[in-house]
Amino acid sequence: MTLLRPLSLLAAALALTACADMSKVAPPQARKLDPVQLNAGAAIQAAAAEGAKDGAAAQAAWPKEAWWRNLNDPQLDRLLERALEGNPSLKASQARVRQAQALAGVAEAATLPRVDGSAVVDRELYSAHSSVPAPLAGNYATKTTANITANYDLDLWGRNRDALAAALHDAQMAAAEAQMVKLALESAIVHSYIQLANAWAMQDAVAASLQQRQQILELTKRRRNAGLASDIDVATIETTLPAGRREREQAAESVALLRNQLAALIGQGPGDGDAIARPVLTLNQPTVLPSALPAELVARRPDLAAQRWRVEAAAKRIGVARADFYPNINLMAFAGIQALGFSHLLDIHSATRGIAPAISLPIFEGGRLRSQLGSQNALYDIAVEQYNATLVQALAEVANAVTQARSVEQQQQLAERALASATRAHALADRAFRAGMTDSLSVLQARLTLLAEQQQMVQVQSRRLDSYAALMAALGGGIKQDFP
Repeated sequence: MTLLRPLSLLAAALALTACADMSKVAPPQARKLDPVQLNAGAAIQAAAAEGAKDGAAAQAAWPKEAWWRNLNDPQLDRLLERALEGNPSLKASQARVRQAQALAGVAEAATLPRVDGSAVVDRELYSAHSSVPAPLAGNYATKTTANITANYDLDLWGRNRDALAAALHDAQMAAAEAQMVKLALESAIVHSYIQLANAWAMQDAVAASLQQRQQILELTKRRRNAGLASDIDVATIETTLPAGRREREQAAESVALLRNQLAALIGQGPGDGDAIARPVLTLNQPTVLPSALPAELVARRPDLAAQRWRVEAAAKRIGVARADFYPNINLMAFAGIQALGFSHLLDIHSATRGIAPAISLPIFEGGRLRSQLGSQNALYDIAVEQYNATLVQALAEVANAVTQARSVEQQQQLAERALASATRAHALADRAFRAGMTDSLSVLQARLTLLAEQQQMVQVQSRRLDSYAALMAALGGGIKQDFP
């Protein structure tokens, strides 16, 4: 008979809960894209097929944690090490991970019993004209109470468990976002370092070109004095010198600015940038992809992992919103001692104890619960579509990086041919000059053409290094292990 009353109460609670009807709330509409079903395109497929060939397995592996070491520059390695230790943005992202983990601990506490202790000493003058009997009426008395209270939410509908799961997913998302910050920092440093190498090479090329133009000017002046050239010839060459000096100054400015930028990226002042020496970069690696792309890209790219955990957290929060429609049952028990004065405080008859189960249930909420559930369903749809957009963008970035890398490889071959032709033309002009068949002006002009082709080669080599860095970033960079 003692069990019938609480069971009847619970049944009545469940019946009343039907007033909060969730069937009128539209369910989530979005569906996650399957990366395997997406058409990766000819560029990705060709690179993956080449990576799967015999003998290419080593090059077709996913990026290592320190993927930039393939550029074979010890100074770059040291800069990256300092950046990963001292960059403020990276430290802030790591702090956000700790914050998310702490919030998950708060959510976990809601799934466990709670025990509180309290002690109160109350000195009170009791009214002589109230319900308090003598000898307390009209006199002061000290009331002492000490209690231990235990609370436990039965969580019959999984609300607290879903909230904990959502918080754990948030922590995983924060870890993936921290990895995103790390990869963005690595990519920015490598890109700036490549640009620094390019600016330094261009500075040398511009200086050499300016020197050659100065020599042509001096030769033309001598030819004018000998009656073999006119003032127009001299003026034509003189007009190119200010532009060459301007280009030299721009190249020097680029070197200084990129040094400052690298110093800021590693979390140091501009003075540390002044100590950065000229980069020495080499890359001996073909453009191939792992054959498992794009399926494994979801696990490797931190932005995709973060969006995936956001979807999982949103799904769990739908469960939390659904659980709000059902009764919440809590068990509370207390035990302690209570006495007037201190003399009887530890007496066995001063003991108090009890159990107080509590049931709370929604009946009429004015549509609040349905609106909350509808909001969580919409947030889930948003998270799914953000994941889908990130997946599509990720594949596009990989395809673009592969396309650029393949194109730059072809451009490099063409630039090498043009440089070889310019080198032969310069050699022929020099040989003809030494044989007395032509003047030195032809040699200097051939030299200018050679310098121009050398500048083009520097640009192409810089773009090849950049395309490698872009491909590593598109593949998710290097991580110690796959995201769970």
